[in-house]
This record gives sequence, structure tokens and C-alpha cells, in this order.
Amino acid sequence: MSSTDAVSTCPYSNATVAPEKTNESCVNFTSFMVLTDSQKIIVSSICFLVGPLTLLENLLVLCLIFSSPYLRRKPSYLFISSLALADLFASIFFAFFFVEFHVFKNMVSTSTFLFKLGGVIMAFTGSLGSLLLTSIDRYICIHKPSEYKTIITRKNAFISLAVLWTTIVLISFLPLMGWNCSTLNSVCSELFPCVDETYLACWLAFVISLLVFIVYAYIHILWKAHKHAVYMEKHVIQSQRGKARMRMDIQLAKTFGVILAILVICWSPVLSFMFVDLFSKLDNKLKMVFAFCCTLCFVNSTVNPLVYALRSKDMRQVLLGAVARCRGQATFFLSSVESDGQQKSIHPDTVCELVEVPSLTDCRKT
Repeated sequence: MSSTDAVSTCPYSNATVAPEKTNESCVNFTSFMVLTDSQKIIVSSICFLVGPLTLLENLLVLCLIFSSPYLRRKPSYLFISSLALADLFASIFFAFFFVEFHVFKNMVSTSTFLFKLGGVIMAFTGSLGSLLLTSIDRYICIHKPSEYKTIITRKNAFISLAVLWTTIVLISFLPLMGWNCSTLNSVCSELFPCVDETYLACWLAFVISLLVFIVYAYIHILWKAHKHAVYMEKHVIQSQRGKARMRMDIQLAKTFGVILAILVICWSPVLSFMFVDLFSKLDNKLKMVFAFCCTLCFVNSTVNPLVYALRSKDMRQVLLGAVARCRGQATFFLSSVESDGQQKSIHPDTVCELVEVPSLTDCRKT
């Protein structure tokens, strides 16, 4: 390749650059393809096993929500459907792109690579953004239960989802639109080809902000559940109803404890590597570890439907009804929940239903 061709593909800047960092990565894709043959087999196995499972899980969640008029009316399930859609995208974009790049080492143009990378960024950022909306929904349920139905309406839910996805799509494809080290003659990330380090720093700050708000919301919910449990133990624990609510508080705390643990385990390794990439040079061994850490975010998309959707009693009822209809049985599992909300479950299993229990509302005043 002549010097002129090199400049047209990845021009070098006269600006002062840290001696250990260069912008050569925007043409040298092979420097990122660091996996050994055995590691390629492991990565391929993970993607081909987790990918279809994640796709089917989230497709099932979307079908159940949009096939049920009752679930479609609840803003909480609109946020969960957004989460399922993002995780469905992740199951497609990440699995194919990751295997194509690291296993088959398919060489593509810079614009094609950035388009595929934008799809992956959109999927994972959309997943975290949907988790944020879900956590805000549940935070308001606990913090302002009497105002919940006036704040979290279908209209407000659709507006927040539109703003979220518009923002995420714009952020995800900024490298393709010109914010990359090939166009700007800037320092490239050593984890992602052609990705400008300033863009990586901004995206990292954005994602960490989302995670901080999510963690704060769920820690607050855990604290409220603990406070309610103590209240129930002191005042009404002798009654059967009080014991049932006590068990719900314990289950609620366990559920959100699992949610926080999953978020930390799946996202902290990847974000740590990105943070290190901003300040130091990474060798091939660290790049190998980073590649495997990326699969943890993929696994998170597999776990999300189980934690957020299929644990819901309403979702299970819709699923059982669908299975019964497929078998040709004349059963009506949803007769109580499809009657415009006139009858409620004896054992509410969602946060929004739980906060409507009078004793929990009274607990906020103690």
C-alpha cells in the first residue's frame, strides 16, 4: 500500500499523541483478532448456544405481552417489552458480529464494520436504557405510590421510550456518522477498531450514569422493603395476611438483590477494561480476556427475560393460557385479569401491585 493510500484510509494527524497510543487500529483489523483456535471454539459455542436461547426467550416475552390486552395496558410491561426488544437485537447483532469478526476473521470496509458495531452498541445500550426505565417505574411505585397512576401513564411511557430509543440510536451510530479515529485523525481505542477514544470515554460515562441510576433505584427499593418488613414484624405479623405480606417483602428483596448482582457481574468487567483502555496500552492477553468478558453482557440479555418478565405471575398466566389454547383446551386462565382490572390477585407479585397494599403506604409515613 502506498503512503497516499494509507493516508486516504487512515490519515495521520500532526497533533501531539501519547507515544504509547496510535491511530493505526482503523486499518489494522487483524490486531484485534487475537483469539486462539481453542478460544474460538469456546466463543462459537457460547454464541451458538446462548444466541438462539436469548432470541427465543425475548421473542416469547414480546409475543405474550402484545397478545394480551391486559398486559398491553400496563406501562410496566411496555418497558419490559422494550427491554425484550433490545435483548432480541443483542441476540442477533452480537452473536453474528462477534463470531464473524473473532472466529471467521471476516475483513470488511470501515463503514461496514462501524455499522455492525453500531448495531451491537444500540442493542446493549438499549437494554440498559430499558432497565433504567423499568427501575424508575418501580422506584416511583415505592416512593410515590399514591401518584403512580398519574405519573406512569401509557402516554408518558410511550414518550419516554421514544426519547430513549432516539437517543440511543443517535449515540450508537455516531462513529459511522464521522466520530471515528479514521475521519478525525485521532487516537483509536485498542479494544475497538476505528473507535475514537473520546467517543469511547463519552459512551462509557453515559453507560455508567445509567448503571448508577439503576443501582440507586433498586437499593432504595430494597431499603423500603426492609423497612416494611420491620414494620410488619412489629405491628401485624401475627395475622395471616401480615405473614403473607412479610413473605412478599422478603421475596421482593431477594429479587432485586439478584438483579443488582447480575448487573454488577455482567457489566463491571467490560466497563473496567474500557476504562483502562483510556489510560494505558493493552496487550493481546488482555484483549483476549476482554473478548470473553463481552460474552457476559450477552449472557445478561439471556437472564433479563427470566428475571424481569417470566417471574411475573401475570406473564405466567398468559403463557399458560397460550399453551392451553395450543392444546385445544377450553380453559380461561386470564378471566380474572382480563376483566378490566376489576378483580386483583390475592398475592400481588409486582412492585406496582405491592405498593397499593395499605400497610406499605402507611409504612412510608413511619
